[in-house]
Parts: sequence; structure tokens; C-alpha cells
Amino acid sequence: MIRCRAAVVALALLVSILAAPAASAAAAPACATPAPSTTQPGYLVADPACNLDGTPFVALPGAQVHTGITGGAAYRIEVPAQWNGSLVVYAHGYRGTGTTVYVDNPALRAHYVARGYAWAASSYATNGYDVGQGVRDSVALIDVFGRVTGTKARSVIMSGASMGGHVTAVAIEEHPRLFAGAMPYCGVLGDTALYDYFLDANVTAAALTDVKIEFPRTPDASYQQRWRDQVGRIVPALGLPTGSTTAGRTWSAVLERRSGGERPGFDSAFTYWNAAPSLPPLADLPFLFGLYPGLQGGTAGIAPGNVTDNRHTLYRSTDRLWPATAEWRLNRDVLRVRRTATADPGLSGIPRVDGKPSIPVLSLHDIGDLFVPFSMEQKYATEAARNGRSRLFVSRAIRGVGHCDFTAPELTEAFDDLTTWLRTGHRPTGDAILNPRAVADPAFGCRFTRGTRSTFVAPACPSTP
Repeated sequence: MIRCRAAVVALALLVSILAAPAASAAAAPACATPAPSTTQPGYLVADPACNLDGTPFVALPGAQVHTGITGGAAYRIEVPAQWNGSLVVYAHGYRGTGTTVYVDNPALRAHYVARGYAWAASSYATNGYDVGQGVRDSVALIDVFGRVTGTKARSVIMSGASMGGHVTAVAIEEHPRLFAGAMPYCGVLGDTALYDYFLDANVTAAALTDVKIEFPRTPDASYQQRWRDQVGRIVPALGLPTGSTTAGRTWSAVLERRSGGERPGFDSAFTYWNAAPSLPPLADLPFLFGLYPGLQGGTAGIAPGNVTDNRHTLYRSTDRLWPATAEWRLNRDVLRVRRTATADPGLSGIPRVDGKPSIPVLSLHDIGDLFVPFSMEQKYATEAARNGRSRLFVSRAIRGVGHCDFTAPELTEAFDDLTTWLRTGHRPTGDAILNPRAVADPAFGCRFTRGTRSTFVAPACPSTP
């Protein structure tokens, strides 16, 4: 869906900037007033030459920047003086449903420039979970780059975070000849499976606490408050945020298996996400409950119908060969939902990810991320294996509980390993994310985690000699 909570803060900051009085004449030039979109009625496009804090966007030492607006989307481009001929196109994540679009910089901006890579980023012409628009505007940057710099990039790497990971996965399948490699991270690599996970979390919580819930295909104006009232009964029965009741412990076990399987640090991830407020307008609810697909009829605000389905899902709270009586009872009682729409094979609705990379793809994911869960990596890896493309996909598990919670060394190491792979053909190492025993190992995620997070609680990684 996708949005780091920092993006909410950033958007609020943007609104305050636009409402602020003009700076004094001695200050840096003021941002231009957001321009009405030429393609999206009612939308505004923020000045791409201005940062969210009101300061000018300036080039890093020795680099040159280009900014502009095309097709209703703002863009930024930065080219180092010692350019190596390669371009990184960066796709941002979910930014809510506001009507002001803005462009910002990739986390690896300084590293790209230091290594001789140019980069380009788009605001997209729309907000919301509009992956198709993200693909169109990101791909368009390749031509924009050639036009404004006067030089065509010799090779292009696609990269993106969160929803931008979904944009990345779709872009390289829709336009396989345009890209040399890809680096999604914390990405929605399982298309509509993300919304199935949101459904799973909520319907199992309700069933385990004997709270009857509904899944309206066209929610009425009073449904949001009815859901609040129902969640108000579910939460104490689960003993959240820690899951201190019997029902809460069972729900934690179910959620662990639906989000990637037994793995280190899950208890701390469970507590972290259940203590976190959800996204507006349901920021008064624990995180996952504000994402219940029934709140918008399962459309994710963009699909032509309900994309979620759990009719054939077997919910488990143990890894025993045969389900226990309590597990059968849960599956008997849980609300079942039938989809009326599927992932789109093109760029409409929620675009489908087939798991058919034709270029090297290196991805990272926090194993405690319960917003865009680690299972997204596993779904993509499974599809890639089914399509005979396993050699083109490397996934790295990071020991964190946040969403897109990566350190600079983790991201830079991944990018350098990807570019070495492209240059030499030598496939870098990753984690065995489809091996349940490897995932459950207390040391899972240690290999590529650089730094520690106080919120991730698990046995320490073995020390290296």
C-alpha cells in the first residue's frame, strides 16, 4: 500500500510550507506555488526545484540537476560530473490519497552520485495506490533524461521502495528491454496477496475473539464507526499490543505464519505493529485494523471490485503435520470472502506481478515488517522458481521490525553487489527465504544486517571470527 509513516509527516510538512508566508528578500528564492495539473483535474504539482522544508533542491558537489514537470508529474534528475553512463530510475512509495503530488530524493542519492550513477525520480501524476501510473511516469523518465541532458543512458537500473517496489516489479516485466537490473526493497512483490494478508489478519482476529464482523462490498457511511466499535471489542480480547491472552497468543501465531513463517524477532514485531497507530482516517486503531479491506469493499481504492479472497485459505497456528482441534475451529468460524476482481495483467487497477524477471533483481526486506510483510519476498521467489527464473532473483533478509527500515550500509552494499552482478555476471549471495528451517533459525537475517535496531528483539547474531 504503501507508505512509510515518515511519508505522512512529509506530506503534512508540505502543506504547512505551502501555507507559510513568503520568505524575506534576503532568504533563498521561495518555492513556486504548486501548479494545477495538466492531466489530473483537481490535482496540484509541487515545485520539484524545492524541498519539502522550503529550501531549494541543489546539486551535490560536482553534479548537475534538472527539474521540471511533464505529463502532470514532477521530476528530478541528477548527473555526476564523472558520469559512468548508467541511470537509476527511483520509484517512491504510497503517499495517501491527497491531491498534491511531489518528488523527493532516493535514500541512495549520495551513493549513486559518488559511484558515477545518474538518477531520476518522479512524483507520479497521481497519489493513491496507483501502481500503473507510477510505472508510466517512471518509464517516461528514461526519455526525459535523454531530452534534458542531451545524452541517452547506456543502461538503466529500476529501483523502488514499498509501493515503489511494486512499480519496479511491474516495470521490468512490462518493459523488459529497457532495464539492465532492478533493486526493489520493502516492496509489494506479491500484488494482491498484500490485501489478502490484510484480510487474513482482521478476520482471524475477529474469529478468535467471537466478534461478528462483515465485509460490505459497498460500505455505507456508518460502516467505519461500526468497524471501530467491533475493533474496540477485539483489541482487549486479544490483550494487545503484546497478545497477552490465549486468543492473542493464537492470533500472533497465525499472523506469523501468514506473514512469512516462524522466524526470529517476531514477538517484538507483533508488539511494535500493534502499538503503532494505523493510517488516517483510522489512526485511532492499532495498525493492521485500520487496513481491513472491508473498509473500502476490497478495492484498495483503485481496483474494479474486491481483490481479496480467503475461501480456500487454511489458517494455522502451529506447524504440526495435521491441524489441531482449535485450528479446525478457527477455520470453521472465520469470515470467508470471495474476490470479484483480480490483479490486472496490464497497468490498470492493481497490476499483476508474474515473477518473470528477465534481468537480475536484488531485493531486501525487514523480516519483522508487518505492513508489507516478508511473505511478499517469498511469493515472488516462488513465482520466479515456477517460471525457471530463480537465478535472476536474490533476496536478503534484514533483522528489523519497521517498514523500509534499512541502514545506509545495507542499501549501499546491496546496490554495489547488484551493479557488480551486472558488470561481471557473478550472482551475489542471498538468504534461503523459501526454506522454513533456514527462516526459523535464530540467526536468520544476520548475514546481511548491518547495525542493530533496539525494537528488534531476538537472540544475538553469532560473532564472526
